[in-house]
Amino acid sequence: MPYQADPGRYSSMKFRRCGKSGLDLPLISLGLWHNFGHSDDFKNGRNILRTAFDLGITHFDLANNYGPPYGSAEENFGRIFEKDFKSLRDELIISSKAGWDMWPGPYGNFGSKKYLMASLDQSLKRMGLDYVDIFYHHRPDPETPLEETMGALDLMVRQGKALYVGISQYNAEDTARASRILKELGTPFLIHQPRYSMMDRWVEDGLLDTLESEGIGAIAFSPLEQGLLTNKYLNGFPEDSRAVKDGRYLNTEKITPELLAKVEKLNGLARDRGQSLAQMAIAWLLKDQRITSVLVGVSKPEQLRDNVESLNKLDFSDSEIGEIEQILK
Repeated sequence: MPYQADPGRYSSMKFRRCGKSGLDLPLISLGLWHNFGHSDDFKNGRNILRTAFDLGITHFDLANNYGPPYGSAEENFGRIFEKDFKSLRDELIISSKAGWDMWPGPYGNFGSKKYLMASLDQSLKRMGLDYVDIFYHHRPDPETPLEETMGALDLMVRQGKALYVGISQYNAEDTARASRILKELGTPFLIHQPRYSMMDRWVEDGLLDTLESEGIGAIAFSPLEQGLLTNKYLNGFPEDSRAVKDGRYLNTEKITPELLAKVEKLNGLARDRGQSLAQMAIAWLLKDQRITSVLVGVSKPEQLRDNVESLNKLDFSDSEIGEIEQILK
């Protein structure tokens, strides 16, 4: 059956303005880092995207090398977009990125204009799009002049291939430099995508303050610390968990008894709040108005519904915040 979007999709989703721009983003956005490659279940991926949009999630986040194999998440998204979302294009924010390894040789990695421009053209072809709404430089490049990398982002906007641009994982100092360069070029710096969770707090060491002062939005990825900030590992390691299936980002050796004891305490606090641990972890990020949106990745539609329910309780008492800090010490 043809996909018919839920007519009530905007009734419950909350939106937040992205920095000093005209763009609102949903408080929950969907990342296609995992579960959308050629080795994954295409029908399940399609159901996740449909569920997301029906819940009011208008922002889908990709990158050139999401898969596996590299490029396959964009290819599968393109197939789903053609079938289900083409007539809804103007209701969607679609983003992609480049900066990590994508193809062999010196022109398929990091931050040169050569790589970034070629990568965006390839991404547009894979997804069947005329433009992306946001294009990010995926990581800092210590060898390429920042002026060249930002110049490439500026050129994308001038060519009409990206409406907005951003960066990911830059520190506070380089973020401020990038902002100054883009301002001089005349292309606004929309958004920063940092890794941020209760257990990964590096952005609090100056970056969030820089984003606020520069008028730049923030979208946090890995809010659940690759599944650690859920109840998934409290009773062992499920065979289908990321710690078992893919040890690159979270492996069983890192999940120590001391870490699990902290997770158990956080889980108890979440229960007292009437939330799951995952819901509390997302709400904890969104309590800060500088966080425009939280980027979640899910393996089934039910997880997405659970994540969205976190928006029902975003407030924290001073005692709850103090207890969380004490647990995480």
